[in-house]
Amino acid sequence: MATINIIDIKKSYGSVPAVKGINLSVADGEFIVLVGPSGCGKSTLLRMIAGLETVSGGEIQIGGRNVNRAEPAERDIAMVFQNYALYPHMSVRKNLEYGLKNRGTPRAEIDRRIAEVADILEIGPMLERKPRQLSGGQRQRVAMGRAIVREPAAFLFDEPLSNLDAKLRVQMRVEIRRLQRRLKTTSIYVTHDQLEAMTLADRLVVMNGGLVEQVGTPVDVYDRPASLFVASFIGSPPMNILPLDLLMQADDGGLLKLPAGTDTIGIRPDDILTEKPSEPSIRLGATVELLEPIGGESHLHIRLGDSNQTAVLTVPGRPDLSEAARIPVYIRASALHLFDRQTGKRTDKSPHVAA
Repeated sequence: MATINIIDIKKSYGSVPAVKGINLSVADGEFIVLVGPSGCGKSTLLRMIAGLETVSGGEIQIGGRNVNRAEPAERDIAMVFQNYALYPHMSVRKNLEYGLKNRGTPRAEIDRRIAEVADILEIGPMLERKPRQLSGGQRQRVAMGRAIVREPAAFLFDEPLSNLDAKLRVQMRVEIRRLQRRLKTTSIYVTHDQLEAMTLADRLVVMNGGLVEQVGTPVDVYDRPASLFVASFIGSPPMNILPLDLLMQADDGGLLKLPAGTDTIGIRPDDILTEKPSEPSIRLGATVELLEPIGGESHLHIRLGDSNQTAVLTVPGRPDLSEAARIPVYIRASALHLFDRQTGKRTDKSPHVAA
């Protein structure tokens, strides 16, 4: 196992910067997830750590050693790709043992490691099959097995579940987290799927435009997004971003006192209520535009006041509401997130509703 330190890392393709100076320290045994939209630089960063992309600036350390000029095979890492990257003409067993044989590992040790990995991943009955005879989930288990059998200092995962169906993704997500906790291997995982990120990570690294927007535990990032980008990216449905003047036009908006400099409000869908809460809140009229039943809850899309501003709230069950119905909604003052629209950054100040 090993620590990984990323020090002011940059990557440019010609005159186009892809990664713009990132600093990150990954502790020994930690599971870090890089999350962000397509093109934000997360896969490029992972490939630089793996040695598959050259570094334009900065330094990468694995186990305290500068690996900027080290070949991928010299970095003591194992990578799991989204397309499995299995050798189609080899059996599962030969796929697992290939890297070990190239390193001159003794036969007895190869057999021991393969038996152990086959037991952990429950792929023993598949060892003599070819990849084409396996399902997508089975192939991904083999791809992970090939990484585990090397006993590397760190695992790197590049969107390994993106080719799987929704049900299998959930199953494999649980297996990956359980496996990482068992092996305690330092891991960096790339995904654009925020649910995957939230459920897997010890810490999230939210990236945007080649930069890191926020680093923190999933709970911290969800509860206290550092910027408008993080607020609107993390969460499903995402946080509602509302202009200040809309809330000031509320039925009781005059009671809302906000710190100077605040001009943008964020509110999570489950913090907009259809019944008045016991704590201080703001009341707004709303028009129902769409009701989406989703299992035991529903997403209610509304238009606020007489404006064109829309919002989404989460309500339990399947409320009996028709489109175009007028309803009151209540926004809990304590749940408001305050942002400066000019900088896009969170303001660490609290709103107040007069009694």
